[in-house]
Amino acid sequence: MDEALIQARRLLADETPLKTDCGRLCAHACCHSLPGEETGMLLFPGEEETVRDNPGWILRPSAAGLLVICPGTCERTMRPLSCRLFPLLPVIREGGIRVETDLRAKAVCPLSRQRRDALSPAFVRAVASAGECLLRSPVQRAFLERMTHEQDALRALRRSWRKNT
Repeated sequence: MDEALIQARRLLADETPLKTDCGRLCAHACCHSLPGEETGMLLFPGEEETVRDNPGWILRPSAAGLLVICPGTCERTMRPLSCRLFPLLPVIREGGIRVETDLRAKAVCPLSRQRRDALSPAFVRAVASAGECLLRSPVQRAFLERMTHEQDALRALRRSWRKNT
């Protein structure tokens, strides 16, 4: 795992979207797949080694990269970076990092449907700092660029849908 990813994970080791367990709002929806549908979190490059041997965790290739599907509970230290960032996403805008609500989270997370100021300011700052760390690694930067493009494609799709309904 490269140093940028290690630092990003460390920055979000103890920061959470709320100062309380946000899973109480939604019965931990982000940690559970729907029946008949195995959903998971996208791993950042190099994270496979940190989750590969976790009991009950499944790694699954996808078009966007490697997904990890967890059994629904884990120790915070085991969580991949995508889980630690959720429901936010550091994206690249005008050469720097901007923190946005991850549009993929809107279907699952009630916090993603709130204004970002409903989240812990320390958490939002940690997501921004983690994104800045990731920019220093060419591999992680390329991954963030792909995630930014995906976020933009989802936003365009949503706008198109709204316009046509």
